[in-house]
Amino acid sequence: MNYLAHAYFSFNQPPVIVGNLISDFIKGKKQFDYPAEIQKGIRLHRAIDTFTDAHPAVAEAKKIFRPHYRLYAGAFVDVAFDYFVANDQDLFPTEESLSQFVELAYNSLREHELHIPPTALGYFTRMQQQNWLYNYRFVWGIQKSFGGIVYRSKYLTDSETAAILFEENFFRLRECYNLFIPDLKEMVNQQSAI
Repeated sequence: MNYLAHAYFSFNQPPVIVGNLISDFIKGKKQFDYPAEIQKGIRLHRAIDTFTDAHPAVAEAKKIFRPHYRLYAGAFVDVAFDYFVANDQDLFPTEESLSQFVELAYNSLREHELHIPPTALGYFTRMQQQNWLYNYRFVWGIQKSFGGIVYRSKYLTDSETAAILFEENFFRLRECYNLFIPDLKEMVNQQSAI
C-alpha cells in the first residue's frame, strides 16, 4: 500500500501515523531509536507491506504492470490502490472527510518533525506542499505519483505507460482492490489489539 493507505490504517493516532509514513526510511534495528508509539507505526507499516505482498488480489493486480515494469509492478499497484482508498466511500464518505483526515496526517508529520529522518524531511515537505495525499483521489494525482516512482528508480524512464495501463485496466484494478481491502482491514484490526 502507498502513503494514504498507510496513514489511514494507523488508528488516527498521530505518532503511529508518523511511524507508518516514515517506515520506508528506517532500516533494520534503527526503529528502536524512536519512541514506542512511532515504533508501533513502523511495525504496523511492515506488517501491512508483508500482508499486501502475499495477498492474491494484489498479485493479480501486479500482473497488469509487471510486463512493463517488472520488479516495480508492486510500487505501481500501491499507488493505484491509493486512488481507490481516496475514493472509497466506506473509508471517506465525503470529500470533506478525506480532507480532514489528510490534514490530520500532515499535522502529525509537523508535530513529530524531529522524528522524521533528515533524508526524508524534504520528501514529506513536498508531500504536504503539493498535497499528495488528497490528490490521490484524482487520476492526474495518480499519474504524477507514477512519475515519482520513475524519477526515484534507477532503471525506469517512462511513466506514461503506467498511466495508460491504469486507465485501460481501471475496473480490473478496482475489483482487485475490492477483494483486498476487507482482508487488510481485518488484519489491521487484529494488529490494533497487539
